[in-house]
Amino acid sequence: MTRPASQPADHSTVSPYVMATGARDLMGFLAAVFGATPVMALDREDGSLMHASVKIGDSVVMLAEATADYPAFPVWLHVYVDDVDSTHAAALARGAVEVEAPSEKGDGDRRGGFKDPAGNTWWIATPVRS
Repeated sequence: MTRPASQPADHSTVSPYVMATGARDLMGFLAAVFGATPVMALDREDGSLMHASVKIGDSVVMLAEATADYPAFPVWLHVYVDDVDSTHAAALARGAVEVEAPSEKGDGDRRGGFKDPAGNTWWIATPVRS
């Protein structure tokens, strides 16, 4: 599949969009846990985050501060990481709540999960050799 001409070069074809209370803090959490790098950010007149994109690996996650018209809602996301155990520990050290400790699942992955401070659930995995 070729990249559509309308797609920005620094964005993935499909990008999850997270509406969060504390969106700017969530950006910091993603940077600390996943090494997310900002692609762009736009503020509203009141200084809250209207729209941002961060890159995690080869994917883009879009996010914004929730409002009355666009309320926060939790989402589930899955990310392959180099070391599921250290990533899981880093998330918990930064305020995440454990959903599931990393363990081998019998499907070729070692996987665990945590809920970020904004309430989103992240499933992280590292492929293992059997």
